[in-house]
Amino acid sequence: MTDYAEEQRNELEAIESIYPDSFTVLSEDPTSFTITVTSDADENGELVEATLKFTYVEKYPDEPPLWEIHSQENLEDSDGEDILALLQQQAEENLGMVMIFTLVTAVQEKLNEIVDLMKNRQEEEKRQKEMEAEEAEKVAFQGTVVTIENFLAWKATFEMEMSELRKKKQKEEEQAGKTKLTGKQLFETDHNLDTSDIQFLEDIHQRKGTIKWNSIGLDILVLFLMDTQKNWTVTGKTGWYVFDSNLLP
Repeated sequence: MTDYAEEQRNELEAIESIYPDSFTVLSEDPTSFTITVTSDADENGELVEATLKFTYVEKYPDEPPLWEIHSQENLEDSDGEDILALLQQQAEENLGMVMIFTLVTAVQEKLNEIVDLMKNRQEEEKRQKEMEAEEAEKVAFQGTVVTIENFLAWKATFEMEMSELRKKKQKEEEQAGKTKLTGKQLFETDHNLDTSDIQFLEDIHQRKGTIKWNSIGLDILVLFLMDTQKNWTVTGKTGWYVFDSNLLP
């Protein structure tokens, strides 16, 4: 006949010696205790942790103990469900033998797997962000790809803007045309222009240059003077301009 109480006491002593810092007895009747299981830390020092609570049943180890996750750290709900399913599987495979050490070891390995998965997810997220940043940079550098749809939309907007500019320019020209005087009107309204031209011709005569007349448009007479440096000096009512003589007829 199996002495269940003796087997349970012997296992309890062994478990306490294996996990002295993480083993805590909660009660003696029934025997209940917790063991805190911690994963190995990754390169960034991150880890996950689960505190398992076990309770012996009368016929343990021929019947599995009761268990639950007493507390946890950095674990998702799905991780907790996976751990409980793992405990169930391991208990069924080890019926008839004391199994607390086996169960805790399986959970330890599971926590290390979870840490590795977390590391892989973080690296994947990092790569994804880098790829998105590269794509955004490419789009900014290359600009928008031209399609028939966006070209027609741009063309319609452009033509509308140009039409508005033409209307505005035409309106400004019409307003300016109402107040602008022709060359003939300027001479008829301002007799000082006659005397200024006479003085200008006298100055030219003193310089002993060559005088040449040319007509531009209908209203403006421009006087060309070739000076001793062979440059054309052009005068009108708005100022003096110097051109290369090769550019003029």
